[in-house]
Formats: sequence, C-alpha cells, structure tokens
Amino acid sequence: MQASAQTAVKFALDWKFEGPSAPYFVAIDKGYYKAEGLDVTVDSGPGSVAGIARVAAGAYPLGFFDINSLVKFRDQNPDQRVQAVMMVYDVPPFAIVSLKKAGITSPKGLEGKILGAPAPDGAFAQWKAFVKANRIDDSRVKIENVGFPVREPMLAQGKVDAITGFSFSSYFNLLQNNIKPEDVSVMLMSDHGIVLYGNAIMVNPEFAKANPKVVAGFVRATVKGFIETAKNPDEAIKSVMKRNETAELKIELERLKMALRDNMVTPWVKANGVGGVDMARLEKSIDQVADTYEFKNRPKAADIFTDAFLPPAAERKF
Repeated sequence: MQASAQTAVKFALDWKFEGPSAPYFVAIDKGYYKAEGLDVTVDSGPGSVAGIARVAAGAYPLGFFDINSLVKFRDQNPDQRVQAVMMVYDVPPFAIVSLKKAGITSPKGLEGKILGAPAPDGAFAQWKAFVKANRIDDSRVKIENVGFPVREPMLAQGKVDAITGFSFSSYFNLLQNNIKPEDVSVMLMSDHGIVLYGNAIMVNPEFAKANPKVVAGFVRATVKGFIETAKNPDEAIKSVMKRNETAELKIELERLKMALRDNMVTPWVKANGVGGVDMARLEKSIDQVADTYEFKNRPKAADIFTDAFLPPAAERKF
C-alpha cells in the first residue's frame, strides 16, 4: 500500500509515554498499523478520566481511558455514544499505596489516616465503591486533594499516610523518590471487593460509523502489538524509550512487566484472548459503579462495550 493511501488516525493515551504504553508503539514500529493502511499518531493524555470528553468531541477518534468513567459519562451524556472496543486492563491497576511504616495492612487500616488523592485520578474515582465493599468509615479518612506531580513526593515525605493511584505508576514513582522497594505497600482494589474493569480503547461513535474498517484495523494491529509486547517486554520497551528520552529504562521495563503480570495478561485473558470482556462481569461492574453514583439512566453492558471490531478469538490468543 502506498504511503499516500495511509489513513491518518490520532490516538490519545491516558497518561505519559511509560512502560504500559508499549503495545501501541510496538504496533507502530513493527508496521502493524501500516499494514492496516493506518498512519497512527499517539499523544499523551490528562489522566484516565478526563480524556473521554476528547473522544466524544471528536478531537481524537480513539483513546485509552477508564471504562468505569465511561459508564458515568454515558449516563451524563446519553446522546454521546462513545463505546469501548478493546479491553486492555482486565484487572484495573487502581490501588491504595502506602509506606509499610504506616501500618496500613487492610482497607479498614485507612481509618484515622490522611489519604492523598488527585481529583481526576482514575483510582480515586473508585473510592466510594472501595469504601462500601470494605465497610470503611470514610468520615475517619481525611482526603487531601493533591496534584499528580506532588502525590508520591508527599507520601515519601510523610505529608500523607497513603495515596490513590495506578499501582505501576505510584510504586515506581516512589522508587524514584528514594524509597526502597521493601518499604512500599501496594493494595490493589481488585483484591478487596472491586470487580471493575480498568482502561479500554474507546471510539468516537460518528467516526466508528463512518470508518468501521479503520477501527477494526486499529484494534487488530493493537492486539498484535499487545501480544508481541507480552511475549518480549525487554524488546518492546525500546519502542517506548525512543519516544521518552527522560525516562529510565530499568524503571519503565519493570513498570511494563508489573502491568503485564497484574493487569493485562490475567488468567481470563490467557483463556479467552486479548481485548474482550465477560459481559456478565461488566454488568456487575456497572452495579458497583451504581454503589457510588446515582444513575439517571443506567447504561447496559452492551451500551458500554462492543466486540464488533475485535478480530476472532483465535487471533487474540497467546
């Protein structure tokens, strides 16, 4: 296919160019998008919640954001039918991160403590569901609204007792703040009653309707990038490092391996293939969103996720 025939596609990440973003850059570098006739540009994003509006507005036809935030967005904007087309974080990286010396060994251990949480943080967005699932007396947890750049430094300096964040972000950010690995405690919300999914690839509805082959091609190439990354993370990380010269190779490789192990290549994904969801679990996760959020018009799982653009399961297996 001639370069002139390539369709330009802008794709918005949730965050910076870090280890877990490797599949998209691998798909660019290995020519998977190009083979689908796509010229893909990847941009960093403002967090896993705020970017959904960018996809809805059409600024980006495709983006990578939190599916639980999409559930709320669809309820608040029923005429903007943004849908998820590929699940990436089968287990969400939503976590409560603390230093071991704080002695927070269970969710209830947060009572009487100060929790640092950025308002637009995808993990903090699940706080009320986490509180309900674990019967935390949240009147006894002081929540400090902190910015993303100061979140881990404030924990390292003891200005807060714990923080909300993505496990693979906060953990490695603490190491970069001179905290030893053995002094960090990461509590995954999914280990404590949270059945939610994490980030998924989403599409603008008008774009999907007008360009179904482009969307299917993007998803197919991304699945290949995902499988290639999971098979060989040491090679895949080079595609990230090329685009983020300030990043540390060792940290980003470990971050990628942590995300693959805990969030992306789960037992369910190994059994069923990359990118799909269990619709019954997705319905339950919408119920869990309802624990913390009052729906005007509760969307169904089929409103939120479609497998119409996924390649056959056989092509999505490892």
